[in-house]
Amino acid sequence: MEPVTTVILSALVAGAAAGVTEAGKKLVVDGYEALKTALTARFGADSDLAGAVAGLEKNPDSDGRKQTLHEEIVAAKAQEDPELVELARALLDQIESQPGGAQHIQNAVGSYIAQADRGGTASVTVTRKD
Repeated sequence: MEPVTTVILSALVAGAAAGVTEAGKKLVVDGYEALKTALTARFGADSDLAGAVAGLEKNPDSDGRKQTLHEEIVAAKAQEDPELVELARALLDQIESQPGGAQHIQNAVGSYIAQADRGGTASVTVTRKD
């Protein structure tokens, strides 16, 4: 997925599923509505993109609906519109500024795995028993 498309998709997914504090909720909702309004103004209320956003709102945890939305963003070339990208980034920034808004999950399965994130370090030490 290209980074700009990811910004728009992530903003819409996070906005549709956002569970934030009451104080921050209005800002997140306003940002989400601004992005949706801009998408509708550019592509129409009856567009496949608007339909994909509506589908995601009904089931924000659905991987299939996220994939459909991604496909519609790319098909409409929404990721090439600087205003839409700016609205999406602003929404993500607002969500991340909320308590619990920036969460990163890593999952590793296997042997001899080391993971580091956001400037951290990780290492694996293997010793042999003779």
